[in-house]
Amino acid sequence: MGADINEEEGLLKLLKSGSEAAFTRLYQLYVRQLYAKTLKMVHDKDITQEIIQDIFLKIWERRSQIDPEKSFKAYLYTIGANLVYDHFRKLAKDAAMQNNLLSAAEQDYTCQEDKVISQEQLALIQDAIEQLSPQRKRVYMMCKLDGKTYAEVSRELNISLSTIQDHMVKANIVLKNYLKNHPDMAIYAVTLSIIASL
Repeated sequence: MGADINEEEGLLKLLKSGSEAAFTRLYQLYVRQLYAKTLKMVHDKDITQEIIQDIFLKIWERRSQIDPEKSFKAYLYTIGANLVYDHFRKLAKDAAMQNNLLSAAEQDYTCQEDKVISQEQLALIQDAIEQLSPQRKRVYMMCKLDGKTYAEVSRELNISLSTIQDHMVKANIVLKNYLKNHPDMAIYAVTLSIIASL
């Protein structure tokens, strides 16, 4: 439910001096209400957990800058709101990057007389990506659309490099099989080339 003013101020002073015990106590006092507030905004438990971790990581990193006489709860919510905003901005950026990649693919395969890539074909690529499991899709999007290296994705998601590699190999298999089984083999031939080049 939060600390009273005197307890909070005392904990913040201890936190400023580097007290891990004070940090833990503040986490215990505020994590539940912060989690509930964040979940209402992002509607995803995994994303919410990541944002909560980022909030308290920033609190620890910026502990020397905290003013014990100001509302710590308001400070937490400000950091949380900024991280939620960053999350939605990144989602919009990912969508824009994906559209840009598909547009570039369309231009690469355009002939003078006829467009090789149609909207139907681009939709087929998107459908193929949607066949991936949530975690595999996330890894694939980070590597292919965000342009991150396997090592960067490994660090960000806190999973091993070999797991990232396994996700990518299996994702490509799923995508290729999905396209291969599509009845229109002309579309398959082009879209498979696009997937391989992404």
